Amino acid sequence: MEWLYAAAGLLTVVLVLALAHRPLGDYMAWVYTSPKDAAVERGLYRAIGVDPRSGQTWSSYVRSVLIFSAVGVLVVYALQRLQPWLPFALGLDAPSEHLAFNTAVSFVTNTNWQSYSPEQTLGYTVQATALAVQNFVSAAVGMAVAIALVRGFAARREVTLGNFWVDLVRGTFRILLPFSLLAAVVLLAGGVVQNLSGFVETATVSGGTQLLPGGPVASQEAIKLLGTNGGGFFNANSSHPFENPTGWTSLFEIVLMLLIPFALPRTFGALLGDHRQGRAILVAMVTLFVASTLALTALELAGDGTAPEAAGAAMEGKEARFGIIGSTLFGSTSTLTSTGAVNSMHDSYTALGGMMPMLNMMVGELAPGGVGSGLYGILVIAVIAVFIAGLLVGRTPEYLGKKIGPREMKLASLYILVTPVLVLVGTAASFAIPGVREDVQNTSIWNPGVHGFSEVLYAFTSAANNNGSAFAGLTANTPWLNTALGVAMLLGRFVPIVIVLALAGSLAAQDAVPATAGTLPTHRPLFVGLLIGTILIVTALTYFPVLALGPLAEGLV
Repeated sequence: MEWLYAAAGLLTVVLVLALAHRPLGDYMAWVYTSPKDAAVERGLYRAIGVDPRSGQTWSSYVRSVLIFSAVGVLVVYALQRLQPWLPFALGLDAPSEHLAFNTAVSFVTNTNWQSYSPEQTLGYTVQATALAVQNFVSAAVGMAVAIALVRGFAARREVTLGNFWVDLVRGTFRILLPFSLLAAVVLLAGGVVQNLSGFVETATVSGGTQLLPGGPVASQEAIKLLGTNGGGFFNANSSHPFENPTGWTSLFEIVLMLLIPFALPRTFGALLGDHRQGRAILVAMVTLFVASTLALTALELAGDGTAPEAAGAAMEGKEARFGIIGSTLFGSTSTLTSTGAVNSMHDSYTALGGMMPMLNMMVGELAPGGVGSGLYGILVIAVIAVFIAGLLVGRTPEYLGKKIGPREMKLASLYILVTPVLVLVGTAASFAIPGVREDVQNTSIWNPGVHGFSEVLYAFTSAANNNGSAFAGLTANTPWLNTALGVAMLLGRFVPIVIVLALAGSLAAQDAVPATAGTLPTHRPLFVGLLIGTILIVTALTYFPVLALGPLAEGLV
């Protein structure tokens, strides 16, 4: 019966996404190629001094991304530190310097890692004007970078990749804002709260009293999921009944997380003028998504471990209204995208079950990944896959009519090295530096031993991959973890973006290479299999040793 429920939930999600894939993908392709600007867009361009018809080289595009994001970090940091003087602060103090830094970086990088309890730390003004705004624009930045890379593949001897400011504004105002508004209305109808009531004292059934928080939750919940951000309005995130009241709202939130990432391959094919290429990328994403979801579900249904076997099911840390099936589908979705939202506590999963969300992030969140970041990530892996294929047949590799030479392979190789280095160095430093080790072991880790190691490994994996979910048994609000995870989020977001845009510039400068009998067709099952194999092999070779020290060791005890 459990597998029947699992199949029904998964098929429902797949069906909805299949219906939305073509119209949404084509609409996004139109958004980024339309020759006309709306009145509000023209006003914004005049205000910031941007010529919307002026293209940018890859280096100019990079500068725009970095400057815009740096300003975002400063603004979000300042608003947090000024919180006591802002309206709707709810009497809350300003976060500490290191926590404000971590939070500012987290939301600007589309990570939304939270080292704090939101309803007890941030007032409505900071939530709405700092965090919610970044939920929109950080997602739009990821989409803009992905579109720039696609333009690099489509271009023929060009030096520009479009205009970042135009891509940013269009992604925000034409895609994220209208769809978030519709999603918020649906969530309101499902019982998600939306008010400015602050804390309300309520009588409990036992005769006591309890302070219930309110807030503009539905509006923030919609973009948190649609933009694959993930930061919760409440500490319990999407397991809180005010954020996710029922089983059907949970299923709707899963669809929101997957909607844009799974439609972007259609946009990719439309911009290239070859929908077969988009379908190949989509098939690889779907295959990995289904396999990961089924594996996580099987491990949690098996309930290996003393406590789950005694209780009859692995329900620790899971909401009864969602059950194991609703929890694993949500958890797999949030970690295969860069959302990081949770409707159950991953720290309470079985040992091997808890490894699956970690693995989902370690593969680069490519199935389908975050808005934009998933597409440009899997396209970089595709470049590596065709290079491997070229070595096997003794030909210069080509992808989408572009030669993959030494420059392109160096950039692709650097891309896949960034996050593993951040994850492994950050985890190692937390246990190797004497003063830091004592702080982590005595303050942050509440579950000493192998599971405590897994909690730290999960934290750096989540930060470096800009996911934001956590093994919640870890106390991360310390100077070391706030700073180290903040640095991991910054480098994990912007170093890959610089590499991707450099790759896009290199590709755009090339002319088209005519296909020959030796050219590997990149729209057929052989290439899809090669792409999936490349993703899995790179992940396995990189992370298997450290997994053997954590979740694998715990699961095999």
